[in-house]
Amino acid sequence: MSEKRIPILMYHSISKPLKGFAMRGLNVPPLKFKIQMYILKFLGYKGVGLNEIIPYLLGEKKGKVVGITFDDGYLDNFNYALPILKKLNFSATCFIVSNLIGKENIWDKNKGIHIKKLMNKNQIKYWIDSGLEIGSHTKNHVRLSQQNKEVLVEEIRDSKHYLETNFKVNIVSFCYPYGDFSIDVRNIVSNNGFKIATTTKRGLAKKEDDFLLLPRVLVNHRTFVLNFILKILTKYEEKR
Repeated sequence: MSEKRIPILMYHSISKPLKGFAMRGLNVPPLKFKIQMYILKFLGYKGVGLNEIIPYLLGEKKGKVVGITFDDGYLDNFNYALPILKKLNFSATCFIVSNLIGKENIWDKNKGIHIKKLMNKNQIKYWIDSGLEIGSHTKNHVRLSQQNKEVLVEEIRDSKHYLETNFKVNIVSFCYPYGDFSIDVRNIVSNNGFKIATTTKRGLAKKEDDFLLLPRVLVNHRTFVLNFILKILTKYEEKR
């Protein structure tokens, strides 16, 4: 490719999809995730979190990297993804819903979606101590474009403050719940000190992009080996 494009993988739950539930495609089985990570390693890539990816996007650092992100902070990310990432010396960013740490994905209730556990404080601390990153996914996983400015600021600012205070790390990355944003939302994210943020828009990230509206590469339970390799090595995802 003529210009540097970096895939930022978008994962949610690392678990076996269960029949009868909506949105089960966002569950990637642990074995499939493991195979995908080993494919990256075989191809000479290193998995990194969003804070680490910034200098690569800017062209300040060279190397074959792939961003790895997990939305929502599910316990199965800790149980199944973390051991593989540690073994391969990869990093990743997990986006945490700060008001729901140790609870469940209650934003999905009454939608036919599987309700499951989220990581608790100790598990998040272990995630960080293992060399991985966390980012903000708001306080309550709300649709930001539908909120008034007061609620917007609270959801974005207070989540960052809570995570920084409780986990003693700088929070520079943000993820828009549902991929829902507006220019006003984007500007509030910027004004609260975030350096990089991801959407659900599909594509590869590049230097010319707005770093607060970066696209990602969707990985779901139907992402088989060939599809995964195409998503990494080509512009396949930008044609979807």
